[in-house]
Amino acid sequence: MYSVVTGASRGIGQEVVKELHARGQTVLGTYRSNAPAGADRLSWAQLDVRDPESHKALATRLDNCPVSLLVCNAGIYLDRTETLADGYPAEMWSDMFAVNVTGVFLTVQALLPQLQQAGHAKIAIISSQMASHTRAPGRSYIYRASKAAVLNLGRNLATDLRGLDIAVGIYHPGWVRTDMGGDAAEISVGDAARGLADRFEELSLENTGCFETWNGQQHPY
Repeated sequence: MYSVVTGASRGIGQEVVKELHARGQTVLGTYRSNAPAGADRLSWAQLDVRDPESHKALATRLDNCPVSLLVCNAGIYLDRTETLADGYPAEMWSDMFAVNVTGVFLTVQALLPQLQQAGHAKIAIISSQMASHTRAPGRSYIYRASKAAVLNLGRNLATDLRGLDIAVGIYHPGWVRTDMGGDAAEISVGDAARGLADRFEELSLENTGCFETWNGQQHPY
């Protein structure tokens, strides 16, 4: 029985892999280009979430291996410094949605047989408080739109997968001190990973479709 974490070569994803392993789970982390230094080949796999063939390869590797937890963490944030007057090029919209939204869907689709094999499986989608319609301070239009889209995707997957005994949760990991979050962020990556792991344990068909913060607070949609 596996837990699979995408985008796990650094930051929150890597720390979630460590936390789940510490809790006794057999964890497979994925990386796009380079495995973490010293990574055991048995616990890591290459996955470019933009590439359907890469998803097929991962599914083949996990053939007949039940996946009890899938954490869709892979994401990019490219428009932090873009300006409305001349920024946000179309290619950037395409690239960010390919990773942050389509990549999540393709991962779920590719590993659906393994999730069904597990019974009572769970899918955790890492979104952001920036997905919420209640937060509109401006800027970062592509990132905000992509995270809102993946929140909507998760909510609808929760409806469709309920009948397959698969629960789906969507989570804001907090403002975390990582390369993406920056040094001024509020919480450490360890705090975020521990809180998220607690949320994954609490996820069930009773609260499927939830949008929660890392520390267990319901977040407005």
